[in-house]
Formats: sequence, structure tokens, C-alpha cells
Amino acid sequence: MSLPAGFFDGAVKRILGLQKPDGAIPWFDVGVFDPWNHTESAMGLAVLGHVAEAKRAYDHLAATQEADGSWWAHYGSTVSLETGRYEGTGDEPKKRDTNFCAYPATGVWHLYLVTRDRKLLTRYWPMVRAAIDFVLALQSPHGDIRWAAPGPEAEQDDALLTGNSSIYKSLDCAIHIAETLGHDATAWRRARAAVGEAIREKPHRFDRTWAPKTNFSMDWYYPVLCGAITGEAARARLASRWDEFVVEGHGCRCVLGEPWVTIAEGSELAMALMAVGDTERARRMLHLQDQWRDDSHAYWMGYQYAENVPWPVEKPAWTAAAAILAADAIYKLSPAANLFTRHSPGEADQQAQGLHLL
Repeated sequence: MSLPAGFFDGAVKRILGLQKPDGAIPWFDVGVFDPWNHTESAMGLAVLGHVAEAKRAYDHLAATQEADGSWWAHYGSTVSLETGRYEGTGDEPKKRDTNFCAYPATGVWHLYLVTRDRKLLTRYWPMVRAAIDFVLALQSPHGDIRWAAPGPEAEQDDALLTGNSSIYKSLDCAIHIAETLGHDATAWRRARAAVGEAIREKPHRFDRTWAPKTNFSMDWYYPVLCGAITGEAARARLASRWDEFVVEGHGCRCVLGEPWVTIAEGSELAMALMAVGDTERARRMLHLQDQWRDDSHAYWMGYQYAENVPWPVEKPAWTAAAAILAADAIYKLSPAANLFTRHSPGEADQQAQGLHLL
């Protein structure tokens, strides 16, 4: 099976239309910017052959990185629950989120897989190295990584399961970059092993100071999507809460208790299904998202199925990118198609090599 020609024309046009002259890709027209969703959008562009625009996106990250390897990022919490529209001013408090700062490593490795241009790895290596060193400086002795750099804007000393899962994948990509360029990545391998152990065996290390995030679907499927949980354990995890989060005929809820499915969550769940070898359900989940597009075939952020209306009424770049990445995983649109579905050896292999930290 294959996708019809031009299937993602509306989605990629949306991303390209949002990209600024300096390479930045914000969430939407007047919306916030963060390096995670910017990177996701760049990966979507690269899948569909817009490599020059993807390079501009990574050049923007390299140009705006802080001296300590981090990036400041806005959050999208100023999307109104009443109107579903972004109502922020752009002046909201910013944070240096570790998950956000790690993710460009995933994007750079993805760009290399698409292009096989080693010069790009060399070009972005200083950025990746500084970002990963920033993130790992915030790793606890237990293996989990603090959600954000400490400061008045991020006082809680806590960790997020979804964020650590994403970091686990970013560390995998950073290790690949380092070793392809001939650099020693032993310390990063040990750090990744410790993150993986925390995800699988130390649930008490997450959500220590705030309400548990277990009602968010990302906490459910992200450890599978990012390769921290694999094999039969991954299949069991997806089965365990399938009926809670998956809405027949609609897709995947963002959060329990709300009649709301989101296109990014549905697309990411499709990739997690591919990671456990469930191709048919992955394909069905992806194509449930087709109905949540506007007349130009750009994706809405989500859909409120009790009221039968798009909600929020925004069309983020990263939503389009998530659908593109899921389609790549299923239909093999690019040489990077297996990035989120075939993971590097886990901690058992690393322990056998004497690389485990704890």
C-alpha cells in the first residue's frame, strides 16, 4: 500500500508557511516557539524532501543556543480552554526544559539518515554536544533527569516520564552522532542506561511534587515510542490502557476525562504501534487523523467529538509533522523511516558490555 500523490501537500505547506526568515518554526501564526516542536517540524520537512528548509531550522537552533547548551522556550498553555485559541502575548515566562533541549539531537540524526551527509553531523556536532551536556548535568543519581533547569521559573525538583522517555531517544541519537564522528560516547551510554532503568523500574522518581501525569496518554505510550520499553513488555503496556485512551472512530485522547482527540497523539501512537510490530492497527490509527483536516488538508490540533468541532482551533506545524513522521514509519517515505520503530540495543546488552552506571 502507498499514499496518494500529494497526500501531505496541505500539511507541508502549513509548516513552510509558518517558518520564519531566520529559520524558526513557531507553533502557529502568532504562537509560541520551543526547540522540541521546532525540531519535530524540521523532521517533517526533511521526510518530504525539504532539506534546505530543515537545515535552516537547525541553523536557527545553532544560532540561538545559550552558552550553557540550552534554549529558552515558551509553553503553549496560553491556548484558552474556552475559545480553543492562542491568547498569549509572547511575553509569558520561559523555561529551559531538558526534554526540549535534548530533542535537536534526534532531529540532527534524522537529517543525517535522510541525507547521509556526514558534513551535516560535523556542522551541528558542537550544538548537539553542548545540549546533551546541559541535559545530563541535571541527571539525578537515580537516573531520572530533572524536567527543567532550576530557577524561579522552574522551582520543582522533579522529573517527567514523557520527558525522560523522549530524552532517552535523544541520547540514543546523540550517541549515534558521536560515534559516527569518531567521538567517545561511553558516558552518554551510561547516562542513557540509567534513564532507561528509571523509566522501567523507578516510577516513584516521576511526578514527586505535582499531580501524577498518568491521565495523559503520552505517559502511556511514550516509553514504547522512544524505545525505553520494548518487546512483550511494550505490547503489554499498550494493551493495558488501550480502552482508556483510544476512542473508536476518532483516535487517541490527549487526556482522560475530556471528549478530545489530538492528531499528534494519534500519530505518535501509530508509531508506537509500529515499534511493537502492529502495522495494521498503526495504519488504522494514522488514517483516523485524515478526517481532522481543513479544506486545504492542513491538520487541526485536535477535535472535540462531543461538540463535533475542531479544538483547539489551531493548526500547529508540529501536528502536521507528527502525522508525516507516522506516515514515514508506516509507508517508508524516507531513509529515516525506522527512526522511531527500530531502537538501539537496550540496557541488557549495555550491562553485558560493562557500560551500566548503577
